[in-house]
Amino acid sequence: MSSKIPQVTREDADALVSFIRTTAERTGCKGAVVGLSGGLDSATVTKLCADALGPDRVLNIFMPSRVTPAEDYKVTSELSSMWGAEYKVVDIQPAVDALAAVLLSGKETPLERGNISARCRMIVLYNMAKKRDYLVFGTSNQSEIMMGYFTKFGDGACDVTPLANLYKTEVRQLARIIGVPEDIIAKPPSAGLWEGQTDESEMGIRYEDLDGILFDLERDCSDSQIAADTGLELSEIARIRAQVRSMEHKRLPAIRPSDFRYRKHYIHGSIPRFNKLL
Repeated sequence: MSSKIPQVTREDADALVSFIRTTAERTGCKGAVVGLSGGLDSATVTKLCADALGPDRVLNIFMPSRVTPAEDYKVTSELSSMWGAEYKVVDIQPAVDALAAVLLSGKETPLERGNISARCRMIVLYNMAKKRDYLVFGTSNQSEIMMGYFTKFGDGACDVTPLANLYKTEVRQLARIIGVPEDIIAKPPSAGLWEGQTDESEMGIRYEDLDGILFDLERDCSDSQIAADTGLELSEIARIRAQVRSMEHKRLPAIRPSDFRYRKHYIHGSIPRFNKLL
């Protein structure tokens, strides 16, 4: 990680816990639904929610498919039990197969079926949240959001997104502060959408290098300055800049006319810092 990126502190962790608690109070929700995969981000969000709301108001849902490693069943159950959250397993494979039979034709790609899986999972989370009057807490971090490394209306959909201002390398720091087990922190990041898939192999860059680039992009640094800061090739920096720019549509609300028949357009909430044009 770039030495320029500030270190995450206990005060940062406490501020996120306060943010979650205040959000729950303001919205009147009764609890939090978190899709627990066994990875770093979902474990971190689960622990933050348990600390903020109490574990009895946190529901973890593990949503395996055919490609889910058997170890993840054990890991998710143990994590949820460790923090006292409620734990449910919903097998999404029948739903994925049914949709794939209708939608897929010709040459099928892993990404296509992966997107179907991600959207099926979000249906499960929102269905349960509606039944309980809970909010869906997302698990995407800022590195993923800037890169567009999420499925639109799939794992990118949520009511609350606690990690949206933290790069992946910062989430690792936060996780250590709040007590996420070290083996979860060290686990290779993966969306688990197909066998052998990992974040870094798919994006073609290590998070440590990516976050250094993203940090400087947010500060309007030139490619040459980013190269000096990170030690990476200019071609790699240009590739990441282009990726961030091309994924802006995934970060913003749906595009709408700026002015139509003199109606005021109310968009609730603020656009996060990473949505500016690069």
